Amino acid sequence: MYIPQEQLKNLNSFLQPQKAVIIYGSRRCGKTTLLNEILKSIKEKYLLVNGEDITVQEYLSSQSIEKLKSFVGDNKLLLIDEAQKIKNIGLNIKLLLDNVDMLKIVAAGSSSFDLAQQIGEPLTGRKYTLKMFPLAQLELNKIQNKIEVDSSLEQRLVYGSYPEVVLIKDNTKRILYLKEIVNSYLYKDILELEGIRHSDKLVRLLQLLAFQIGKEVSFNEFGQQLGMSKNTVDRYFDLLEKSFVIFKLKGFSRNLRKEISKNPRYYFYDIGIRNTLINNFNSLSMRNDIGMLWENYIIIERIKKQEYLGINANNYFWRTYDQKEIDFVEERQGKLYGYEIKWSNDKHKLPKEWLETYKDSEFNIITKENYLTFIT
Repeated sequence: MYIPQEQLKNLNSFLQPQKAVIIYGSRRCGKTTLLNEILKSIKEKYLLVNGEDITVQEYLSSQSIEKLKSFVGDNKLLLIDEAQKIKNIGLNIKLLLDNVDMLKIVAAGSSSFDLAQQIGEPLTGRKYTLKMFPLAQLELNKIQNKIEVDSSLEQRLVYGSYPEVVLIKDNTKRILYLKEIVNSYLYKDILELEGIRHSDKLVRLLQLLAFQIGKEVSFNEFGQQLGMSKNTVDRYFDLLEKSFVIFKLKGFSRNLRKEISKNPRYYFYDIGIRNTLINNFNSLSMRNDIGMLWENYIIIERIKKQEYLGINANNYFWRTYDQKEIDFVEERQGKLYGYEIKWSNDKHKLPKEWLETYKDSEFNIITKENYLTFIT
């Protein structure tokens, strides 16, 4: 079953001669499906290749114009999956765009560190960038009615939103699939990098982080607990971000001396991965971390919406030293929007310091009653 992907229409609109579209996203989030799906509407000749193929690597890393042209032939669209596996892919894409008339290129990669470094300078002004995530509720709304959306909320908070997880109907099989992702795919790109040797500490770092969702993270404290230097912890966090395992929010600070902005907060791209790391698939009624799950879920779903619908925003959290805080702050077109994310429907006080300091800002509380408007 194909669940319509929001990035499909964006990819269609970005396909232009002498331009490249670069697609980033975690493994198993649907990049290959997206490439295959767009081909159903393509009328011109195309070539779809995988960067893990040795022959493909030989041709597309050659930096030989003649060799590159012979590989593409008379195709007008070149699609490269696992593009980060190809040495000097950015320079070779540039050579193709410069020397093959009317050529369009799509390159997809499961890790941004290799691919971004390779395509950055060579493709300046020649590329569009799309980011992909596990399925968004924005996409699931296309195949679910309101009753189905409401009834599957617990499933999303426990097992996450990877396409296969959503399509599997048995919870035992969902758990097995998530464990396969964690054990076989989650660290693959990171551990292939030279100098990353302590996979056990990488796992332990993520497990520690799983219990700190919504809290500021100190690299010094993590280093002490893991027996690593602050710089090593910093590097691991950076690599985990670039391989789409976690993402961070920085603290917002502009006017108040008591605003906290030094340490970031980290969240998981997928809740199911977080729960797999700590091996907790209990139902919501048996959990004491529902507030963390709900906050992580709402924030990542909002970020998916921003990406897919082209909402340009800077994202933060806000907290003061006397414990006043707002979970999620968006800065859009020069205006601030604060959002407190609460699982319970109890009444919550407006943060007086926020409203007094940022008088033109808005503030809303996101609960189970109104969350769908916020994320879809």
